[in-house]
Amino acid sequence: MSERVITPRSRGFLFLDSHPSGCARLVEEMWQAAPAPDRAPDGAPDGAPVALVVGSSAGYGLAATIAGLARAGIRGIGVCFEKAPTERRTATAGWYRTAATAELARRHGHDMVFLNGDAFSDGMKDQVADLLRERFGRLDHLVYSVAAPRRTDPDTGAVYASVLKPIGEAYRTKTLAFDGEGTPEVKVVETPPAEGDDIAQTVAVMGGADWERWVDHLADRGLLADGFTTAALSYIGSPLTDGIYRQGTIGAAKSHLEATARTLDERLGKLVGGRAVTSVNGAAVTQSSTAIPGIALYVGLLRGALGEGMVPPIAQLADLWDQLTGARPLEVDEDGRVRLDAWELNSAVQAAVTERWETATTETITRLADLDWFHAEVQRLYGFAVPGVDYTAPTATQVPWPDATA
Repeated sequence: MSERVITPRSRGFLFLDSHPSGCARLVEEMWQAAPAPDRAPDGAPDGAPVALVVGSSAGYGLAATIAGLARAGIRGIGVCFEKAPTERRTATAGWYRTAATAELARRHGHDMVFLNGDAFSDGMKDQVADLLRERFGRLDHLVYSVAAPRRTDPDTGAVYASVLKPIGEAYRTKTLAFDGEGTPEVKVVETPPAEGDDIAQTVAVMGGADWERWVDHLADRGLLADGFTTAALSYIGSPLTDGIYRQGTIGAAKSHLEATARTLDERLGKLVGGRAVTSVNGAAVTQSSTAIPGIALYVGLLRGALGEGMVPPIAQLADLWDQLTGARPLEVDEDGRVRLDAWELNSAVQAAVTERWETATTETITRLADLDWFHAEVQRLYGFAVPGVDYTAPTATQVPWPDATA
């Protein structure tokens, strides 16, 4: 088995390698941080709720998977798209996180299968449907958490590409960067507006089309249980980032996702007495969010204002599972959205962050934002800066994908 010392190498917020032991330890931390069930599950493991998490290896989707296992006692399937290790490069961090999640699930007696491939394809949907029918029966819950740069339409073969652009006019915002020595810099960047079919392309990738296709595909196969619930994970965020996020191309996709939820909710109610919602999560450092201009600065300032008051994704998703499984009532706003972001969008919190944002410069940023925390969180996405891991020791990189037959 190949072993080597892995040191962090990055280009901006993108790391070139990931650390298997660090990723595994991070998953263990998240499992331990998940709130324990209020009561032991009733009956045998076969009576546990059957769940599908699409986008199970990173960000909120990873938190949904781990919280579902540790809090709700789910069994079922996780779908993600990760790269295997090679002789020269490590696997992607999501590969190692999935292997660790599968091992923890096995150790705790949960039957959880992980499939690696294109979630947008009908081939993956067929594979999931077949596995559900053969191994699990009908599906109780589906959590959809996919952030991708492109999508191939299974019907037409057209390839759509998502973009991060404002709508209408160019957008200027402060953003946070680190130089090669790790010194923080606050600078202003300008993003040109969407043009041509940028909005339509982004909606085709990041909107609700694929989520609806998953639900329809499984419904057509008769695989949705009575009372089936599904949630697509989303984000609204602060007025400070509106121009590039909620009012930009990604925001158009999120609006489409919410419209899809309303359509699915009505359809599922009639079909199986089910529900469909979007779940609006609070801010976190994720591989997707660090690519958005201004978000890194905003999250660092939010942490500076709130400290330990920030609610981590694992706690947010434990809350969502309680609502999806009926442990407590499903609560939605006037637009049919579960709101897990109240702690972030509280008016007092936003006022404090706005004050910091307005005075943030390269000279003041270290006292306004929690940069040590932010920098560590970025590294942790790839398995670095995780307490208890000896990064000077060689670690095995050739970690196999979890065996679906185990």
